[in-house]
Amino acid sequence: MSTPGDYSAVRKDIASLLHQPGYDDGSAGPVLVRLAWHSSGTYDYETDTGGSNGAGMRYEAEGGDPANAGLQHARVFLEPVKAKHTWITYADLWTLGGIVAIQEMGGPEIEWKGGRTDYVDDSKLPPRGRLPDGAQGADHIRFIFYRMGFSDPMIVCLSGAHTLGRCHSDRSGFHGAWVNNPTRFSNTYFRLMLTRNWKEKVLDNGVRQFVYYDEDAEEELMMLPTDMALLSDPSFRPWVELYAKDKERFFADFAKVFSKLVELGIERDEAGKVTNADNFRGGYHSAPKKSGRPGLPEEVDRYGEAEPLRQENNQFRARL
Repeated sequence: MSTPGDYSAVRKDIASLLHQPGYDDGSAGPVLVRLAWHSSGTYDYETDTGGSNGAGMRYEAEGGDPANAGLQHARVFLEPVKAKHTWITYADLWTLGGIVAIQEMGGPEIEWKGGRTDYVDDSKLPPRGRLPDGAQGADHIRFIFYRMGFSDPMIVCLSGAHTLGRCHSDRSGFHGAWVNNPTRFSNTYFRLMLTRNWKEKVLDNGVRQFVYYDEDAEEELMMLPTDMALLSDPSFRPWVELYAKDKERFFADFAKVFSKLVELGIERDEAGKVTNADNFRGGYHSAPKKSGRPGLPEEVDRYGEAEPLRQENNQFRARL
């Protein structure tokens, strides 16, 4: 166990678990980025609710949101880190996991500050429906991201995270990777969006996406309707074009906007200490490590893991 506040030790242990030969493309990195994204992206600027404080995904009300399907794997990957560094909150661990993963996959160094607390119950969880729906268009994208306080350039920049990972038909309904090397952070997502002929395809499950078959790699790549909306919208497209030709600019802007993302809902004083009401009243409250006792098929435990999910996760726990 490390000394409380030794985030550098936590960073090293997160980096050491990214290599997962049996998971997706051999890396836990992309799903850790998605975990950081979804644990922060519930923020509502007007009501000041949601965001990265609290680690609400520990509870079924948030963890069981269909938009968070598959993120149980990311949370399981990080459990050994939590077991070793029991002092760290899940809220800090999940956001830091995404930050470390991006850098380890060749992305920019992103500013991150600790201090988030874990909610003691599920009474303050945000309502479902605040995360993006990939089947929608530009109006939906703006509705989701404006609510968090992001501008059009920031929306396009954050969408660049789709250079990592892939979709799964049993989770989001979509299927495939956006780029050929989905474990390497780059601006390839933007370049492919502009230079390939994307054709509409309806999957067997009825979900509509756009695809391009790369004959050299013998692989079908995909784009979501929300991705293609970045091309058709006159305000979004110039930023797609900029990031496609200027990797350094994309990296610099992404570092700023992702740091803003994981700070959503966090208030700090001049010294950087979190001053949110839950933190002020309860201090740095670290929830206990997830229970090792599985739930029953028809119910979940307080951390959102039922027996079927436990069985699915066993193959990943065995390697950690």
